[in-house]
Amino acid sequence: MLRHSLALVVLRALARLPLRSLHAIGGAAGSVVYRFAPDVRQRMLANIETAGVAGADAADVDRFARKTARELGKGLLEVLPFWCGRETEMLAKIRTDASWEEARAMTAGGRGVIFLTPHLGCFEAAGQFLAQQLPITVMYRPPRLQWLDPLLKSGRAQGQARITTADSRGVRASLRALKNGEPIGLLPDQVPVKGGGVMADFFGKPAYTTTLVGKLQKATGAAIVLVCAERLPRATGYALTFHRLDSLPEDDAAAARALNLALEMVIRRCPEQYLWTYNRYKDPA
Repeated sequence: MLRHSLALVVLRALARLPLRSLHAIGGAAGSVVYRFAPDVRQRMLANIETAGVAGADAADVDRFARKTARELGKGLLEVLPFWCGRETEMLAKIRTDASWEEARAMTAGGRGVIFLTPHLGCFEAAGQFLAQQLPITVMYRPPRLQWLDPLLKSGRAQGQARITTADSRGVRASLRALKNGEPIGLLPDQVPVKGGGVMADFFGKPAYTTTLVGKLQKATGAAIVLVCAERLPRATGYALTFHRLDSLPEDDAAAARALNLALEMVIRRCPEQYLWTYNRYKDPA
């Protein structure tokens, strides 16, 4: 449709702007959404209050939520250069530390590695960085807005990324990659379909949590590494840190709780950059 074509033209035009400008526009847009979209605001506030990351005072929660809304807006726009031909420039803004060398060493010995990228900071930067460094199999779920699908799919299928479907076919492809000693990428905090998870506490409240990570590790002996992509101040780039998880327990419920504890640990590093608008506590479809 014409309006979809026009929307894509606008997105590609925005993608040409400097990161500082994208963050300024996105931050302002996030503040507008927080003020005028009550459903989004209430879900964000409820999740933040449940997690206890902003304190118990209502004023503190509101200030934290407003900052989170600005970070959300930045995150929505900063992915455009990655998808629209400026990925080399954006990748140059990524900083790593010694934890990356440790993570990369795990992939050199023929052992599969499960890289987990939660909805924190610029998680798109984490995925793009890994795809430039390693052949990695990543599951892809088409967006609800179908007209965005070609842009997202082509944007993520860059470097050495191997895109597969987020279903049983994708699980088989991921299992095959791990058995071949290759890494895969997963989103560990996305609510799975019914039957694909168990209830486990996440910031003190039960959330339907994937069991796929634990099952893949048990089947292949793969290592598990959490990747945190923190957005740096003043649009100067992104700091990637890698956190190895110990082997998850055999029991699905215990494994899910251990996974959520690890997620809580990395989220607390920059909690205002987490996607608190996502309905993490919803019932599975």
